[in-house]
Amino acid sequence: MQTRSGFGSDGDVARLADLVSRAREIEAGRRALEVSHLRLLADAGQLAADQVAGAPEAVKEREMALRGISAELAGVTHMADRTVQRRIDEAGDLVENYAAAVEAWADGRIARRHVDLIRQYGMPLPADARAEFERVAIEKCETDTPNRVEDALRMISERMHPRSFEERHKEAAATRCIRIDPGRDGMSDLIAHLPTVLAEAISDQVRRQAKAVIAARPQAGAGDAFGLVEPGADGYVAAGESSFADDTRSLDEVAADVFTDLILAGTPSVDPTGGGLGAIRAEVQVVVSALTLMGKDGDPADLVGRSPIDAETARILAGNTPTWTRILTHPVTGTVLECDAYTPTAAQRRLVKARDRRCRFPGCRQPAIRCEIDHTIAAADGGPTAVCNLADLCKRHHGTKHHTRWSVVQQAGGRLMWTSPTGITYREDAPPPLVAFSIPLDSDPPPF
Repeated sequence: MQTRSGFGSDGDVARLADLVSRAREIEAGRRALEVSHLRLLADAGQLAADQVAGAPEAVKEREMALRGISAELAGVTHMADRTVQRRIDEAGDLVENYAAAVEAWADGRIARRHVDLIRQYGMPLPADARAEFERVAIEKCETDTPNRVEDALRMISERMHPRSFEERHKEAAATRCIRIDPGRDGMSDLIAHLPTVLAEAISDQVRRQAKAVIAARPQAGAGDAFGLVEPGADGYVAAGESSFADDTRSLDEVAADVFTDLILAGTPSVDPTGGGLGAIRAEVQVVVSALTLMGKDGDPADLVGRSPIDAETARILAGNTPTWTRILTHPVTGTVLECDAYTPTAAQRRLVKARDRRCRFPGCRQPAIRCEIDHTIAAADGGPTAVCNLADLCKRHHGTKHHTRWSVVQQAGGRLMWTSPTGITYREDAPPPLVAFSIPLDSDPPPF
C-alpha cells in the first residue's frame, strides 16, 4: 500500500473544509459583483445610444457620447478610458445577444470564462443561428470547466455555420505565410501561419526530438523510482547511461535549436542519442467519422486537444497513416464499446486512449497521447489490468492520485468518480467523441 502525503490528519482536513466553505461564499459574492458590473457597463452603452436617438449622424454622435461616458467611468475605476469603452461594447454585446448565458452565469451554473467562450464562438455565426448555439453551448458548459469545453464549443459552432468548414478552410489556407516579428536583444519571432494539423505535427516532432536529446543526458542522482528519466522516442532511457554531460539547455531551448537545424540543415546537428533523432516522427490524434472518411459528408474532424480540421485533410491522413483505429460507440450515449486496429499493438492501450481522449482528472485537458495509463485500483492492491480499471492521467494528476488524499472509483462506461480530501465528489464522465460514428448493435459492420 502506498502512503499518501498531504493532509495527513483529520485536523488538516477540517481546516481544508473550512477553506472550501469560505471559498464558496467569496466566489458567490464575487460573481454577483461581476455580473452587476457587466450590467452597469451595458447600461452605460445604452445611455450613450439613448442620448443620440434620432440624431442625423447617430453612429458618430454615439461614439462621442460613449467617449464622454467612458472617460467619466474611467476616473472612478482608475482605468484608461479606451479600456472602459472597449468593455462597455463587450458588455452590451453580451447582455443584448447572449442574455441566457449571462443569466446562467449569474445563477452560478457556469463561469465568466464560459460566457466569454460562448460569445467568442457565437460571433462567427449568423444572428439567426446564435440563439440555438447559445442554448446548446450553455448545456455543454454546465457539465465541465471552460478549458475542457472550449474544443466542444468550437466544433458546435463549426457545425452550425451555414458555410461548410471545408469551404472556409480552403479560403483560409490561401492566407498561409511565414513572417518575422523583430524583438529586443537580437531576438525575433519566426511566425508560420499554417493549417492546424501541420502546425501541430511540426511542434510535436520538434518536441519529441528535444525530449530525446534531454533524456540522453546523464542524470546524476536523478530518475524516478525505477531509475528512469524523461521518456524518449521509443520509451525510457536509463539514468546515467549517456556521456552527453555538458548540455544544460532547457526543453524550450533544445526544441528551438532542433527546429533551426531541421529548417537549415534538414537534420539535427548534434544527436546525443546515437542517430535516433532522425527516426522520430510526429504523432497527432484525429477523430473522424466513417461517413466523412467515405466522402458522404464534409463534417470537420477533430484534432484532439487543438481544433477542427477539414474533411479532406482527415481523409489524406487516414489514407497515409500506417496505423489507425476503428471505434464502435453506443448509438445513444456515444460511449466507446469496442475498438480494433489493423496493426498489432497493445489493444487495451488503444481502447483506453480512444475512450478517454484526455487526462481524466477534473478540469484537465491534456491529450491522452501525452498521458500515462493508470490502474484505478493499483495492481499492488489487486486491481486488474483491464479496461474497466484503466484511465489516462497526465503526469501531474497521476502523482496527485497516488500521493495525496484524492481518491477515485471507476464506474461502468469508464466514468470516474473523484473524491477530494474534504469529501467533495466530482463525476468525471468519459469524454464522448466530438466527431465519431455510431453503429447500432444489430447493424452490419461498416464497409471497410
